Amino acid sequence: MRTIQVMFDTLTRKFLPNYGCGWVQMPNFERLSRYCVRFDNFYAGSMPCMPARRELHTGKYNFLHRSWGPLEPFDRSVFETLRANGVYTHLCTDHSHYWEDGGATYHNRYDTWEGFRGQEGDRYVAHDIKVPLPAGRNPLNKTGISTDQHYRNRLRQQTEEEMSGTKTFAAGLDFLAEHADRDNWFLQIECFDPHEPFYVPQKYRELYGLPEEETLNWPRYGLVPTGDYREDLKNAAREYAALMTMCDVHLGRLLDFLDEHDMWKDTALIVNTDHGFLLGEHDFLGKNFSPLYDELAHLPFFLHLPGQGGGSCDALAATVDIAPTLLALFGCSTEPMGEMDGTSLLPALEGKASHDTVLFGVHGSYTCCTDGHIVYMKANAAPENGPLYEYTMMPTNMRGYFSAEQLAAAELVPGGRYTNGLPCLRMPLKSFYKAQSFGDRLYDLDSDPEQLYDLAAEDGALTAQWKANLTGALRRAGAPEEEYLRLGLK
Repeated sequence: MRTIQVMFDTLTRKFLPNYGCGWVQMPNFERLSRYCVRFDNFYAGSMPCMPARRELHTGKYNFLHRSWGPLEPFDRSVFETLRANGVYTHLCTDHSHYWEDGGATYHNRYDTWEGFRGQEGDRYVAHDIKVPLPAGRNPLNKTGISTDQHYRNRLRQQTEEEMSGTKTFAAGLDFLAEHADRDNWFLQIECFDPHEPFYVPQKYRELYGLPEEETLNWPRYGLVPTGDYREDLKNAAREYAALMTMCDVHLGRLLDFLDEHDMWKDTALIVNTDHGFLLGEHDFLGKNFSPLYDELAHLPFFLHLPGQGGGSCDALAATVDIAPTLLALFGCSTEPMGEMDGTSLLPALEGKASHDTVLFGVHGSYTCCTDGHIVYMKANAAPENGPLYEYTMMPTNMRGYFSAEQLAAAELVPGGRYTNGLPCLRMPLKSFYKAQSFGDRLYDLDSDPEQLYDLAAEDGALTAQWKANLTGALRRAGAPEEEYLRLGLK
């Protein structure tokens, strides 16, 4: 068996032609329909970037116990399990969070990896020398040190060939050229695009009528301010679409290689993402801070098995299912991984249900549950948003360590399902999320797919039922006891 996983960051489902979008130019994503099963009820788990990747490695929910952080010493990575079973694993990526404090243990789980610098605010080109920002930047654009860093990084990415996403796919194709006649390997091509900032050559922007100067290409997170920003939000969508089209071109090069080398008959392909993005929908920009609407949590997912044609699957599935699916593809036992929240997706292709409900959320913010028809988003019950803890043996944030106050309050606690039975440190956390200010949300996706009508305050019986459903799902996932208190479930 050979398996390729192509992972794009921030790939929003509603922008893909496979899911009904008619204006974004992505012919190579449309080509996936020839060979891949399109999953229609696939959900995120832990958001954003590194929490999602922890689920990719472990098959367990991250957000109930931990915010953004590295793979833990007590975690069991599917890629190490594959290696132990004779499967060679290789990662090609330009996702710079892999080599920051809060992500520096993930890429080392692969046999080999290649990394390409310069995306987003990657601390890459020396930023003590300032580069003037473009004049007249839209007021909805992000500002700050990462923005300054981005413009310094762009000095080394003037052409499409110099861009790190292009280099990432080229490295993946180099690996395939060397391994097209070999067996028992896994290749992960992970492209940071189309994550913001939406930096893309003008030839792609011209497809969407965008001028030479930037419009709204790095939206700052939060509520859209009061005022008429309709045209600005349209421009943000166009900027995003232009970058998606460049991603589509990268994907096309991979599909061409698979066609030319007749690899569909003996190679599996996964195309996935970690989360989506809000571009003014529900009056929000970005992710994390808003209720976790469908644009963020309901994800595109494609799976090809050797010899299989296209089609669709409506089974409920989630990111935690990818690790057990990889083990199933290579005929490996799940026992070395310990108890996982995910299950293999292979039975789902035969019409067998994988889950009754799945969880998704952000640590210290919304905790959500869905069956693919109803989605329930539970906010913290009290303004202080506690009790809340980090369970870890790796006390780092995205960049930097935990505070001295957190470390001083650390206590060693017994292990459980989450830690594979090993003890770990528990440290208090004060979250900056304000889910309570937006309140609990309950939506009927069948009658209200745009999530315009919140039923949480209107249908007491349905809300009570979904409180019970969420409580049961949290019990099965081994959520810490304080999570029930934080959410007002007990």
